[in-house]
Amino acid sequence: MIQAFTIKDKRFQLNGGAGSDAIHRDPVYSYAVTELADHTGITGTGFAFTLGEGNDLVCKAAAFYAEQLKGKDIEELMATFGQVFNQFSNEQQFRWLGPHKGIVHLALASVTNACYDLWAKIRGVPLWKLLIDLSPEQIINTLDLSYLEDVLTREQALLIMKGGLVGKQERSVILENGYPGYDTSVGWFNYDDEQVRANCKKAIAAGFTAMKLKVGSSDPQRDIRRAHIVREVAGNNCKVMLDANQQWTLPQAMTICRELLSMQPYWIEEPTHPDDVLAHKTLADAIAPTKLALGEHVPNRIIFKNYLQTGCSGFMQADAVRLGGVSEFITVSLLCKKFGVPVVPHVGDMGQLHQHLVLFNHIAMGHEALFLEHIPHLQQHFIHPAKIVNGTYQTPQEPGSSCDLK
Repeated sequence: MIQAFTIKDKRFQLNGGAGSDAIHRDPVYSYAVTELADHTGITGTGFAFTLGEGNDLVCKAAAFYAEQLKGKDIEELMATFGQVFNQFSNEQQFRWLGPHKGIVHLALASVTNACYDLWAKIRGVPLWKLLIDLSPEQIINTLDLSYLEDVLTREQALLIMKGGLVGKQERSVILENGYPGYDTSVGWFNYDDEQVRANCKKAIAAGFTAMKLKVGSSDPQRDIRRAHIVREVAGNNCKVMLDANQQWTLPQAMTICRELLSMQPYWIEEPTHPDDVLAHKTLADAIAPTKLALGEHVPNRIIFKNYLQTGCSGFMQADAVRLGGVSEFITVSLLCKKFGVPVVPHVGDMGQLHQHLVLFNHIAMGHEALFLEHIPHLQQHFIHPAKIVNGTYQTPQEPGSSCDLK
């Protein structure tokens, strides 16, 4: 029985240009943390990710949701969590502040993620194991599929999950081998050229075979030069991704992306405003077969549906600390499975929660185990930090979602 909750505003100052991109030059990596205390003495921890200012507003909204969970049994709650998620996300007054986006939806993510963490801890298993051991029906019962009925009904979602049972045991070998990672810290925007070059060499020495560079400079030639530096150091066998963090207008993106194709990017990420689905479709058609990666700033399953319907995204970067938490992340993963698009999460959680979710996606749903973004900057603040060996996430064994902070 959930007896109490605590909300914490946690902020961590970064140094030396870490975390910087074309839009966010001075980020303060921050978490709006929800802790749900069960009568057994176990605490479930969840959070949403922000860049500092406004984190307190997300905390206040999270308290509104958490208060309504007091007195509820976690097993009973999660048995029909899809209904609870629908009720919370459509609360009439809070919904006006969204709907399904912004402060209130981030707050819902924090509380939702705490529920899943508590559920796994009560059962004494890592979140990945709890999820892969649930039946297709139990998984679907945790999801809100409203507004998706035109492309994904409950019956279709069940068929996808049941289809994932085929080959599930064979795919479970990844638990022993670990999930591949990619290094997103080689080329933060504020790093100079020599630091980018040195970081690329360090990433390769650490076993990474994929890495990402921040682009979106006022001078496009800076982007082109730095992109070729990464390609030169990484070689042709390494996957190199470019991330503009929404900096360009569509006309700018059409021009600069064509110039960047010469260094053979594996994907170009967030080239323009995340709400402009049709602009991404125009750009995707213009630079094909090079693909776009989208989703870091997409706040809900409905907008993901629109991206998938237009066919403009080659990779979907759903983030469970930006969406409405684990529940909506799984919903988006089901959508992506139906449309045949890989899920490669953005890791606002530093990979703590998502290392569990990508294992579920691969083992239970049959998603390709491509790779998972790795950002190391807050590792020292977690009780059970994600472990990367030779560029690979090692499977977490502790109960829960690995999100407990020191």
